[in-house]
Amino acid sequence: MSGLLKEHPNKTLFGAKFTVRELCLCAIMSTIVFLMTFVPKIPIPLGYAHVGDAAIFLIVLLAPKRPALLAACIGSAMADLIGGFYLWIMPTIFIKFIMAYIVYIIARPDGENTTLLRAAAAFVVASLWMTFGYVAFGALLYDSLEAGLASGYGLLVKSLINTIAALLALPSLRKAINLNS
Repeated sequence: MSGLLKEHPNKTLFGAKFTVRELCLCAIMSTIVFLMTFVPKIPIPLGYAHVGDAAIFLIVLLAPKRPALLAACIGSAMADLIGGFYLWIMPTIFIKFIMAYIVYIIARPDGENTTLLRAAAAFVVASLWMTFGYVAFGALLYDSLEAGLASGYGLLVKSLINTIAALLALPSLRKAINLNS
């Protein structure tokens, strides 16, 4: 991978200072995740559905690991903050970080591009994690398993839509990135 989205060598997730490029990339990607999460809201029990997960999936596949994982957390948490879902900010940071990390380790184990099949598998596993995470935290936060489970169906439908959207957009985005390199 080359250009803006090139992985910087010898970087660990938290072990090195951020470069200006990484900070700018993280800010832009966080904004994309925020907008895709905050703007197209579709109400479901205990929250809302959105296409922010598709943005996270694509960012994790196309950008360097560290800013991509942080953008997933920051953009999603900002949507909760500005949307008034304050109780969900910390669970969202945890859930989205793990979700993005799952996509990364399944779809990009060598840090490079992946196949559509491997990406689809990563999105499904990450979506199942995300659904489990929000159902579990919903049960804890509202002290009711029924309350947590109430969001499960909506989260699964949202996950399916996000997976399809990301898989449809991935080839075009890869082509656009390669043309601009």
